[in-house]
Amino acid sequence: MEIERKNGKCYGKITIPSSIDSSETALIAAALETIERIGPFPANVRIKQIRDVRKEKREYVVKRAKELLKKIYDEEFPTSVSLTKRVKEELKVSQITEYKGLPAGPAIKESDEIIIVEGRADVMNLLRNGLNNVIAIGGSEIPKEIVELTKEKITTLFVDGDRSGELIIKEMLELADIDYIARAPKGKEVEELSKKEIFKALRERVSVEEYKAEPRAKELKEFIQAEQNEEQNKEDLPS
Repeated sequence: MEIERKNGKCYGKITIPSSIDSSETALIAAALETIERIGPFPANVRIKQIRDVRKEKREYVVKRAKELLKKIYDEEFPTSVSLTKRVKEELKVSQITEYKGLPAGPAIKESDEIIIVEGRADVMNLLRNGLNNVIAIGGSEIPKEIVELTKEKITTLFVDGDRSGELIIKEMLELADIDYIARAPKGKEVEELSKKEIFKALRERVSVEEYKAEPRAKELKEFIQAEQNEEQNKEDLPS
């Protein structure tokens, strides 16, 4: 019972549970409205609502069951298409091998062209997306096995889009015979790229000559811009 005092009177809310059928419950409710006194005080009882909580519970159970069933089908029972895709991806990843102790794809030996990445997770992502001619450096130092491979095959160095990726490029250019350089989008790692991002980065790879020319092109552009700014400043000066 909830009781509230207001203007010298007491107002209360009574909730009475019932396990009998609806007709008997309605009879008891009507009888409650005949109460005229509670103790020594006059009283006025009115029924505001009779609710069948069992119906509400049934409706909740049905609704919740539908939600759980949908979750089961979405998460636990994938469609045949997604299941087939998952199996294919896992099969590709399971093909990861080793080349002289380094994580690599199964086509690394016979391919004329190879892709060098930073770590094992990068190899797995490229395998998952259909690229089998990939091998990882596997550490902070460039292995001699990688250096020897670059002398035998057309090589693309595919690095993360961060400062460590740039450092690896510089070190590889000093030690190995790299032909092309591909970079992940700025701030992203090769291991987290989608299939679309992977192939876009590889399509936009640049030759080593182009990469080395980038700083000179930037310096030339800045020089031309400075000359143009100086000429503009001269024109703006009063004669």
